[in-house]
Amino acid sequence: MYTLNKCLVHSCKNLALSTFDEDGNITGKGNYCLDHISDPGKIKEQIYAYIKNHDVITGLNTTGITFTGIDLTNKRFYGCNFQHCTFTNLHSEGLRSRMSMFDFATFSDCTLLNCNMQFTSFAGCTFSHTLFTGSDMVQNNFNGVQSFQSSFDDSDLYNSRFIRAKLINTSFRNCNVKKTFFIECTQENVSFKMSNTREAVFTPLGSALSLGIDQGGGSIF
Repeated sequence: MYTLNKCLVHSCKNLALSTFDEDGNITGKGNYCLDHISDPGKIKEQIYAYIKNHDVITGLNTTGITFTGIDLTNKRFYGCNFQHCTFTNLHSEGLRSRMSMFDFATFSDCTLLNCNMQFTSFAGCTFSHTLFTGSDMVQNNFNGVQSFQSSFDDSDLYNSRFIRAKLINTSFRNCNVKKTFFIECTQENVSFKMSNTREAVFTPLGSALSLGIDQGGGSIF
C-alpha cells in the first residue's frame, strides 16, 4: 500500500511524490510535492518510466502529474495515489486497479475499455468524452463526479456510489447497477436502458425495487 507522506516543506499540506533509487525502484523516503520539488521535469520522467517498465505497480504516488497519451493496457495498480492528476488522450484496455485513489482527477478524451477497478475512489473527478465501456467497476466511489459525454455502458457497477454526481449526456446502458447509489444526482440526458435500475438506489428511502417504482432518475430508454 501507498504511504501518504506530506511534502517536506513544513508549511505545505500537499502530498509528496514517490522517490526512486538509482535502479528506478520506488523507495519510502520523504519527498516534495509537485509545487516544491526542485526538478519537476525529472520526477515526471521517472514516474512515466516506472509505469512504462512495470506491469504491476504498487504504492506509487503521482499527485498532480499530467499523463498524456501513455499506454496503460493491462497495467495493474495496487494502492496507488493519482489524486488531482490529469489524464488526456489515453487509449488502453484491461487496466486493473485495487485500493487506489483518483480523487479530483480529470479524464479527458480517454478510452479505458474492459477495465477491472474495485475498491477504488474517483470522488470529485471530472470525466469528459471518456469511455469505461465493458468494465468491472465494483464497489467504487464516484461521489461528486462530473461526467460529460461519457459512457459506462456494459459495465458492472455493483454497490458503487454516484452520490451528488453531475451526469450530463452520460450513458449507463446494459449495466449492473444493483445496490448502486445515485442519490441527489443532477442528470441530463442520462440513459439507463437495459440496466437493472429497479435494484439501484435513487432516493435516501431505498432502492426503486423496495419502493415499488420502476426507477428513480434519468431515462431508461
